[in-house]
Amino acid sequence: MAYVFVGIGGAIGSILRYFLTYLHSPDSAMPYGTLFVNLTGSFVLGWFTARFASFKKLHPHLSAAFSTGLIGSYTTFSTFSLEIVNLADAGHYFYSFAYLAVSLAGGILLCWLGYKAAFMKREG
Repeated sequence: MAYVFVGIGGAIGSILRYFLTYLHSPDSAMPYGTLFVNLTGSFVLGWFTARFASFKKLHPHLSAAFSTGLIGSYTTFSTFSLEIVNLADAGHYFYSFAYLAVSLAGGILLCWLGYKAAFMKREG
C-alpha cells in the first residue's frame, strides 16, 4: 500500500516541478526553475522531517508519500546534474560553477533552516 501513496505523491510532485520549472525559467543561461524547486524542496524536506517524520506523527504511508513521493519527485538531482554539464558544454563556466555552488550550499542551508524552523513554534 505504501507504493500507492508514494506513487500519488510522486505524480503530484513531478507535476509541480514541471509547472514551477517552466514558470521560473526566463530566457537565461542559468536554470532558475530547477534551482528554485531544489532549494524550496530542500527547505520543505528539512521542515517536514523535523516536524513530522522524525517524531512519527504521521502514518508511515503518508510520510513516505510526502517525503519520498512528493518531495522526491519535486526536486531533481539528475536534471541539476545535466544542466551543469550543458552549461559547461556551452562555455558558460561561470554559470556552471555558480549554479553548482548555490545549489549545494543553498540546499544544505535551506534544509537546515527548514529543520530548525520546525522547532521554532514549540520552543517559542
